This record gives sequence, C-alpha cells and structure tokens, in this order.
Amino acid sequence: MSLSADFHNHSCLSPCGSLDLSPRLLVDRAAARGLKVLALTDHNSSLNCPAFAKLCLHRGIIPIYGMEATTSEEIHVLCLFTGLAACCAFSEYAYSILSPFLNNPEKTGDQVYVDEEDTILGEVEYYLINPLDLSVDDIGARVGEYGGIVIPAHVDRAAFSMFSQLGAVVEGPWAALECTRIPPVTVSGAGFEPAPLDTLDYPLITSSDAHYPEHVARRPFELDISPEELLPGGPGTEADMAALVRALEKRPRGLPLEVCTGGAH
Repeated sequence: MSLSADFHNHSCLSPCGSLDLSPRLLVDRAAARGLKVLALTDHNSSLNCPAFAKLCLHRGIIPIYGMEATTSEEIHVLCLFTGLAACCAFSEYAYSILSPFLNNPEKTGDQVYVDEEDTILGEVEYYLINPLDLSVDDIGARVGEYGGIVIPAHVDRAAFSMFSQLGAVVEGPWAALECTRIPPVTVSGAGFEPAPLDTLDYPLITSSDAHYPEHVARRPFELDISPEELLPGGPGTEADMAALVRALEKRPRGLPLEVCTGGAH
C-alpha cells in the first residue's frame, strides 16, 4: 500500500507566498486532491504548525511538521518532525539564530501566523527569508537533536539549492533529496542544455513547494507504507519517525553521473 505525500508547503507565514494560503486552505485543498501525508514547511519558522495539526486531524491527513530552513550558505533544507512540540522547540531555536533584519510587509510581504479559523494571532518581526547562523554541514545534526530529519530542498534548481550554491549535491545525513523532477537535471552551459545531477544514491522525492493555493498537490510523491504503519497510535497521535524513514528509503534513487552520461568526460 502507498500513501500520497507532499513534504514542502508554505502558508501565509512565508513572506514570498500568498496571504490567502492559510493552513486551513492548504489542508482543505490537499484533502480534496487526495493527499494522505502532508507537511507544512514555512521559511525558518513553524508558527503555523499548531493550527495545521488541528486541521489535519479534522480532515484525516497525517501531519508532518517542519520548516524550510535557510543555511548560512543560502541552501534551503526541509527540517521535518513527527512531533509538534519538538518542531516548535526547533522553531524557537531557529528564530534565535536568524539574521536579525526587520521585515517590511509593504516591500517584502506579510508574515502572519493564525489559528485554525484563520484568525491572525500575530506577525513575525524578523524577515524569515534571511539565513540562519547554521551551515549545511551542521544542520542535520542540530535537527537530529530535536528528533527530526533533513531533506535538502529542490536540489536541481538554479537558486537556493545545493546545485546553485555548491555546484553539486554533497554528502550528509539526508533522509532523501527533494527534486523538481525524477531523474533530476540541472540547467548548464551557454545553450542551457539539461545535464544530469549526481544525487549520490540518496532516495528522491518530489514536492509541491506550494506558495499559492493553485500550487497545492502539484507534485506529490508516493510513500510505500500503510496508514497503520505510519500512525500506529491512531488519529491524533504522532507519526512514527522510524517508519517514515524506512518508507523514504524505498523511494527511487538517482543514477551516478557517469551512468547518466555514459561515462566520465
């Protein structure tokens, strides 16, 4: 059995997204489109995850909590948790090491957190797109201290990715790699020809990276796991992180670069 999943979604907390994309709208649209496992991953904050948790329970979706963290190298990394308390604790830590530049809503967008009824509870002071004082070499271990896993985001994109910032995927404690397509390709050369990206045999997933309502469920992936395995305690309990990791390990893996290109050149 498999479950349709999506691990990369934003809400009205992310300044680069739509103010209309509240946790309620995200969950409603995900449920309508058949998603069974859903993560909320706003930029560098998880303040909308408490409302998200209540809404997922109401709609029968298994929630994964987290954020899309920005490392000091400006690489985006999904930090995912099965426990809401652990996620919120990591969110507080992340905010403490966020570059302290004030957000200007009129220029850079609103950063509001809400309850399950879409009532605004507050607005985040610091601009959430800025990097954390945490390197890509250290983020996996730090997230692990809070019980979470890390998945580098959109590794095949030309911005805020391992490819754009480092030129390649690097080794780390990655539970998987997020790609915009499988097998992943990058854009390179004067003619912008697609080129294979060496993903070092990590499991690969796709995700929607939804910033607007119309983005929800545009690139889900399949988790080879049953609801009972992932949620052994039943509705309203935490998903089993070990079971989630085992399911991710069954995902397709990219071919080494030499195989993709037919040999080194």
